[in-house]
Amino acid sequence: MQDFKGKVAFITGGGSGVALGQAKVFAKAGMKVVIADIRQDHLDQAMAYFEQTDAQVHPIRLDITDRKAMAEAADETERVFGPVQLLCNTAGVSIFGPMQQATYEDWDWIMNVNVGGVINGIQTFVPRMIEYGKGGHIVNTASMSGFTPMTGTGVYCTSKFAVRGLTESLRIDLEPHHIGVSVLCPGAVNSNIHEAVRTRPQHLANTGYYHEDEEIMKGLKAVIEPGLDPVILAEKVLEAIRNNELYIIPYAEFREPLIELHNRVLSVLPDPKDDPDMMKRVEAIQKSRSPQRQDAG
Repeated sequence: MQDFKGKVAFITGGGSGVALGQAKVFAKAGMKVVIADIRQDHLDQAMAYFEQTDAQVHPIRLDITDRKAMAEAADETERVFGPVQLLCNTAGVSIFGPMQQATYEDWDWIMNVNVGGVINGIQTFVPRMIEYGKGGHIVNTASMSGFTPMTGTGVYCTSKFAVRGLTESLRIDLEPHHIGVSVLCPGAVNSNIHEAVRTRPQHLANTGYYHEDEEIMKGLKAVIEPGLDPVILAEKVLEAIRNNELYIIPYAEFREPLIELHNRVLSVLPDPKDDPDMMKRVEAIQKSRSPQRQDAG
């Protein structure tokens, strides 16, 4: 996607943080922007900002785990602005602690939002984008935790690894439809994701970690406060969309850890000359892919 002016963007979590940064940058680029968020206070604060500009921005209160509500949000977007050409599945939640302390409810909450919400966005908007027939772009927000696990991030990390794999696969499938797909992998961002527990549904309240503990949230905020400003991060996203980049990782501090990670993977792979059956497997895979490529075309 090279030209943004007049096109429609739909951003989940758009009332604050990373997603609000995206809304500000995309609106400045001339897009019509829908911000969808579960928190009405965040939508109100965001719209107070946009009302001081000439941006075309429309708010929708949305729980991204609700498939019916997602479809209704898509319908509303089309009534207000027209078909969506840029989908940003940005909304996410987090909670931290040892995996052995997690409850089923901890797993369900994180996976329902971070993975289920992305799936709902894709299932709702991709068929519409294909039918519209004018290409487009999708940005799914994962995390550097989708590459590099750290102590106490296991449940969150699982969800972000899933988003990364989903995105890499979706990019291949949507290429014939001229729909680009990128995965945004933030490190620290000066956002309010530390407040995520405030949106946790009551039926999933049983946790092995923490509820709305002000001291814990203060500590989490101290970790992310030196992070990138959401607008600066969003400018990187805009550039990556223009260049149709798969990975969006504007964090130099992760260069060495990623090199180490991929070197560890490569170090356990056999040399092709020591694997005489390799070509048989490669040929079988290529044959299985060829009909799919032809059908997609």
